Amino acid sequence: MRISYTFRNMASSDAIKNHASEKIAKVQKYMRAPLHAEITFSMERHLHRVDLNLTGDGHRYAGRGQSEDMYATIDQVVDKIDRQVRDTKATETDRRRHSGESLRHPED
Repeated sequence: MRISYTFRNMASSDAIKNHASEKIAKVQKYMRAPLHAEITFSMERHLHRVDLNLTGDGHRYAGRGQSEDMYATIDQVVDKIDRQVRDTKATETDRRRHSGESLRHPED
């Protein structure tokens, strides 16, 4: 798992990096291939903003959030990505499960 961090209008923080890494690692369990994440932390006035782009298993996921607390914003964005990943996996599983079914209608 590769994670790229970018800090805009704020100082780099190891605590924020570690928190984001732990949260993103929980999403990794839904993917077979290693993932690549690009996460941007920024300050806009009094709001903390996080942009997360995640690539893995041939899919690209994106999430953006902002709030007054950086840790809450990270949690919010990772929850969005987690929901996207789970929905994609459910769709793929459903396609595989129903791909062998016949499309013919029974004759009356």
